[in-house]
Amino acid sequence: MSVSDGAADGTGNDRLSRHISFLAYDNFRYLKVALVAVVAAIALYVVVTPYGTRYGGGWAGYTLGTVGALLILWLTWFGYRKRNYAPRRKFVRPRIATALEELHPPEDPSRLARLLSAHVYLGLALVIIVTLHTGFHFGWNVHTLAYALMCVVIFSGVFGVFAYAHYPRLMTENRQNLTMVQMQARIAAIDSELRRATMPLDDATAMAIRGAVDNTPIGGSRWRQVSGRYPNCGTTDAIALLQSRTEAVPEAHEDTWRQVRAKLEEKTIIVARLRRDIRYKAMVDIWLYLHVPLSFALIAALTAHVVSIFFM
Repeated sequence: MSVSDGAADGTGNDRLSRHISFLAYDNFRYLKVALVAVVAAIALYVVVTPYGTRYGGGWAGYTLGTVGALLILWLTWFGYRKRNYAPRRKFVRPRIATALEELHPPEDPSRLARLLSAHVYLGLALVIIVTLHTGFHFGWNVHTLAYALMCVVIFSGVFGVFAYAHYPRLMTENRQNLTMVQMQARIAAIDSELRRATMPLDDATAMAIRGAVDNTPIGGSRWRQVSGRYPNCGTTDAIALLQSRTEAVPEAHEDTWRQVRAKLEEKTIIVARLRRDIRYKAMVDIWLYLHVPLSFALIAALTAHVVSIFFM
């Protein structure tokens, strides 16, 4: 995933001219900040020696815990804020849309890159900071639950970074300058051509072609989208039937047979692209179904952790 920072063109208008990776934003500024934070946390943990075994208390432990809690809250806030940049403006009058634009201006891509870079690197630093806060004491309690949820949220976020950096590029390559609407329109056109082409063919072949027209699933359940497996695809069955009966085609129908076969193969290619496109998008989306609820569960566990420490 990449974003762009603005540059002024010859007309004085801002334009997006240079793509920058959020991971490498400003020469890895936030990676350096995260490393400094980690080194400072380790130094604090090593230098300040409490009485007895290390634990989350004492001024050093409370400092690490406070920094960790504040980072968790900020990271959660940013995740919420990132999903609410622009209000819905569909079917809104122009005058009202202008007012909304003033209240919620479009997000500056360079600012988004900066915040996202900080989100990633400070989130990774959080693992070390909070682990030091625990003093490596774990058990069956709300404190360890909060720590475990934090780790799950962070590493699900790592997968999210991979998904947003990897799958959009694959989607672009897969589409080959075609939109989903264009691919769907081409499939509809092929289906119309197949209906007309099957008229002179035998009943078994015509029935298989009708199955390809009427039963070529795309999308479906979330699991179907992610797996990309469609075992009852009519187009696949029709191609298999035509392949098995190639030698038995009557001479008078050979041209029609070849045309139908070519149309089915073209449809197979486009359908495969559509399914891959949906799969890539599902992979981008699916981690949110875990990441967001777990983030709220982490906030609840963190609240319980703080309350149990200071008020119980």
